[in-house]
Amino acid sequence: MKARALFLIIVLIIVGCGAPSAAVPPTATPPAAPSATPLSEEAALLATMAANAPSPAEATPTVPLPTLFPTITLGPTAEPRPLPAGWWDTAVCYEIFVRSFYDSDGDGIGDINGLIAKLDYINDGDPTGGSDLGANCIWLMPVAEAASYHGYDVIDYNAIEKDYGTNDDFKRLVAEANRRGIRVIVDLVLNHTSSAHPWFISALNDPASPYRDWYIWSPVDPGYRGPWGQQVWHRSPARNEYYYGVFVAEMPDLNYRNPEVVAEAEKIAAFWLNEMGVDGFRLDAIKHIVENGSEQEGTRETHAWMRSFEAAIERIKPGAFTVGEVFGGRAGSLDAYYPDQLDTYFEFGVAEGILRSANTGAPGPYLTAVEDALMRLPYQRWAPFLTNHDQERVMTVLGGDAGKARVAAIALLTLPGLPFVYYGEEIGMTGAKPDERIRTPMQWTGEPGAGFTTGSPWQAPQSDFPTVNVAAQDTDPDSLLNVYRTLIRLHTTRPALGKGDFTALNATGGAAAFLRRSGDDAALVVINFSANPLSGVTLSTAQSNLDPGAYTPELLFGSGNLSPLIVGANGSISAYALPEIPPQRAVIVGLGR
Repeated sequence: MKARALFLIIVLIIVGCGAPSAAVPPTATPPAAPSATPLSEEAALLATMAANAPSPAEATPTVPLPTLFPTITLGPTAEPRPLPAGWWDTAVCYEIFVRSFYDSDGDGIGDINGLIAKLDYINDGDPTGGSDLGANCIWLMPVAEAASYHGYDVIDYNAIEKDYGTNDDFKRLVAEANRRGIRVIVDLVLNHTSSAHPWFISALNDPASPYRDWYIWSPVDPGYRGPWGQQVWHRSPARNEYYYGVFVAEMPDLNYRNPEVVAEAEKIAAFWLNEMGVDGFRLDAIKHIVENGSEQEGTRETHAWMRSFEAAIERIKPGAFTVGEVFGGRAGSLDAYYPDQLDTYFEFGVAEGILRSANTGAPGPYLTAVEDALMRLPYQRWAPFLTNHDQERVMTVLGGDAGKARVAAIALLTLPGLPFVYYGEEIGMTGAKPDERIRTPMQWTGEPGAGFTTGSPWQAPQSDFPTVNVAAQDTDPDSLLNVYRTLIRLHTTRPALGKGDFTALNATGGAAAFLRRSGDDAALVVINFSANPLSGVTLSTAQSNLDPGAYTPELLFGSGNLSPLIVGANGSISAYALPEIPPQRAVIVGLGR
């Protein structure tokens, strides 16, 4: 009874405290509360008070904290740091939607056993060559039991999605991947759960539930919208109140001001790292983890939580790898997530720069985006990519132009950092919104079902699958697939291209040119983004990290005859001439002494 009395007092304070009215965006009219379920004493009082409370348009756009836990405070930050040496130094990571990769049992849904069957396509364990991509890391989109096809609304954090298989299947996948030298990272969705999660169902239906303060509640709609204008306060179907979900009503946000939730997140991470054997996580929607009223992204509390969570992961499994998604926001907003939070983050600005240069044929957007990232962010601690499962596919963005897709791949896989490749990107799969159509089945062959399934696929393959597929490109040396194979193997086997430094060069004729060096390994990269050949290109720089002397060129990618490179004092280069570079291609040169 004392707990109930305290609850009612808090509610009375929340509703009764007057505040100046503020203009807020309009909200959708909530549905009427269901009348079939009798209201508890507390819920009845809430309903009465809510009926007499100011309308959303008059309510203060700041919600009192849903619990009495103290505000999270920032601890001291660490100095900027490079990542310690590890497998990520020369890795390329391949993003996979298990539902769409390969179906082993003919039910039309990709599964864990299907992925195991296709591991040799990703990496067959032979570093000297072969028909595999050569990627040595896979990122799996959510594989935990979830309410929706995509998996971002988790129901059970400790169980593999039934459509995909079992926990034992997953452990076998990790073992088979590791045997081939492939690291496994999984999507970890901690910002929210499904509204069908047992925690939320309990919290929704019972104000005295031990999970009540695992979510965020308000007796009235506070009236403000989300970062992109969306509704974030959702009417409860159980009583006259609202709960917070920054994405949709079916994904209520967890309350990380509650130490119990923080501890549970660490327990979930420990399960996947220790019990399931993964090598790390891709953390979804991290900028929304901890809200501060209408401040809903990138809060001080979010950064504090991330520092503590990263430290917990390091305690649980030293060397576990983390990569975060921080999408959108102002230019430079990614800076706040360094130096002592996650290991690395996706660099959306670089992705945009690559695609703009590939589309326009001008190197400027690419070079500007890369140099900006190198200037602002700790070296090697950002992950370049082209597009992912939330965006239109690369080939669609590039208008179906195979040359543009090729030069985009070159620009991506010669950069510092850990590049990510979305499944099907390497064969030029297309796809535009809605989301299901950018996550369609992998196109293995031109046979019915695209070689993905012997049954009826959960989603129809793209209409071009009879000609755009792995089998059609496998033996064509000039295919996009074989360009990716060559470039991925260079990134993973040449230290200069995996973890080397980056020095932009002055290039005539509209080329993008830079040097990479790691120890004794050095490489020169010159990219022609345009649809025309480049002739008479010369390179120069006043200084670089190359030691003075003569370098013998080794053609790693591209064509043409190359002269020795003479490097002067301070690593200077003067008017080094290159052979003609064909349209939307590149010259990648190893430099030996």
